[in-house]
Amino acid sequence: MFLIFPNFNIYSTPLLVLVCQGIIFGFLLLLRYYKKKNPSDLFLALLVLITCYHRTTYTIGFMDWYDTYRNTKINYWLIYLGLAIGPLIYFYVKSITSSNFSFRKKDRLHFIPVLAYMAYRIFIFAYDASQPDFDDSQNGYLMQLLEFEFMGVFFESFFVAQHLLYLAFTLQLYYRYRIQLPKYFSNTYRFELNWIRNFLYLYAFLFVYSVIQQLVNVSIVELSWIQKWWYQFFSALVVIYVGIKGYFTDTTTLSTLGFDIEHNPGDTMNLRASSQLKHDQDHTDSPAADPRLERVRNYMEEQKPFLNPDLNLVGLAESLQMTRAQLSDVINTGFLKNFNDFVNEYRISAFKNALKQGKQERLSLLGIAYDCGFNSKATFNRVFKKLEKSSPSEYLRRLDS
Repeated sequence: MFLIFPNFNIYSTPLLVLVCQGIIFGFLLLLRYYKKKNPSDLFLALLVLITCYHRTTYTIGFMDWYDTYRNTKINYWLIYLGLAIGPLIYFYVKSITSSNFSFRKKDRLHFIPVLAYMAYRIFIFAYDASQPDFDDSQNGYLMQLLEFEFMGVFFESFFVAQHLLYLAFTLQLYYRYRIQLPKYFSNTYRFELNWIRNFLYLYAFLFVYSVIQQLVNVSIVELSWIQKWWYQFFSALVVIYVGIKGYFTDTTTLSTLGFDIEHNPGDTMNLRASSQLKHDQDHTDSPAADPRLERVRNYMEEQKPFLNPDLNLVGLAESLQMTRAQLSDVINTGFLKNFNDFVNEYRISAFKNALKQGKQERLSLLGIAYDCGFNSKATFNRVFKKLEKSSPSEYLRRLDS
């Protein structure tokens, strides 16, 4: 009885369906990149397409390709591109968390390892194809003795080390970005990019899973194709989530806001000067003699820019005709706060004044919060509890009692 390709079964069909869907979203991202030239779309498209491409080996394997076509040369063209995944993850996150991101010429150096591996695999094919018995076997001389016996293990070990470093650098980049947000934005909710956190956790999970699987396969027991199928299935699920979420999520929110993760406006604060300023304020009857403090305070109280939910450090600095660094220094050293806390204290004060005026009789607490400059319930509740040590409803009950 002859095997017939393709064989749709419980192993091949889920992979085939998921991979096809992933490819669709990969090409949609690629199409959007060509239309809008957003670098993050290109990085994510390549990441999705490469992840789908890597599932091809197992998908066609479970469809009985290798059993049906004994002398197939498909192994030569299923080139593992894992050395590109780490750099793509890193540049995808960097392109989203940086304003005016551009891919520089020197950034291409990150992709030298994968290009070198591709050249090496092409050389193997060229050499093996030139041998007289090439058509009689599935794998030629160099593929069998060099790639499978030696270089494959080397490149796999190199991939593990490289991927671990890029994941570490990318997680560090993301959490440094999260730390920077309160120093630039008065409302951080739409900039927190929790989807990027999930994206990184999922790829970290796949990486750890693959390493553990390989260690078990080498050190404990040789795993069957069916036992290895689960990693392929989880990878296919992840790529669907990443493709869909990445396509329908706006990743350009920072593109024109002057946010620079490499330059922390708060880092310019001299801690010794800040401590001395606080000491002076505590032991004198008047604020520190810095006219910029009064200028900022008067502007906040008279013009009420905090009512704008999109207020950010750059915008406020422009309104005050100051540089970003100057305003940041005034807020950090003069008011001893970061930008987010500085602005939100005014919003909470405005909210409390609105309650005293009885506005809660016409508006909900959340409606009042929106009028005072907040743009999300989660941010408002978090800030109010941080500053007042109670929830807004508890504060209102105390006010009414």
